[in-house]
Amino acid sequence: MSTIKIYGDTAGPIAARLLQIGAIKLNYKQPFTWSSGWKSPIYCDNRLALSYPEIRTYIKENLAQAIRHNFPEVECIAGVATAGIPQGAMVADFMGLPFVYVRPKPKEHGMGNLIEGKIEKGKKVVLIEDLISTGGSSLKAAQAMKEAGCNVIGMVAIFTYGFETATKNFSEAGVPLVCLSDFNHMLEEAIEQKYLDRDQLVYVKSWRLDPANWK
Repeated sequence: MSTIKIYGDTAGPIAARLLQIGAIKLNYKQPFTWSSGWKSPIYCDNRLALSYPEIRTYIKENLAQAIRHNFPEVECIAGVATAGIPQGAMVADFMGLPFVYVRPKPKEHGMGNLIEGKIEKGKKVVLIEDLISTGGSSLKAAQAMKEAGCNVIGMVAIFTYGFETATKNFSEAGVPLVCLSDFNHMLEEAIEQKYLDRDQLVYVKSWRLDPANWK
């Protein structure tokens, strides 16, 4: 069974807002190059939403609602560095919960911290991420929290590409993932708002089937 689900009816409205501000960009003629080397007709930078107060608030409130609905026993919010930090801090403040964040690697000076902030062993933690691709870096943060003695009960993210690899990785790690929006709902909004036509839609959809070899 998949451990990834989309929360409530947020998927369309979230995708529409991200397209509106250019946080999700589509370019099927000149694909973007990801850090992995993959060529892609889509690029997602949800950090742009932080610059738009109304959209920032909408995302924050829906992240909080997703947590309350799916993980009501939560005792601490943890942001995944770097893009998950501001989102996580806002959600923790909104929910009145402690906040920490997880670095991609230990700090190279001072205390050498991997987790910043005070966290007690045994606490039930939900991680906040802005974007899920394969899930590798996100699950690395979850593992760091587990090794610190925390009970990671789930992760909530703004957007997922919906790769089968991510589903497999989260399932194997035993970390339930809830996302506000995903690739399929984004495509529906892209058609509705005329960012793509039907022929272009087929081309863009083909990318997700084999992103590593897509041309």
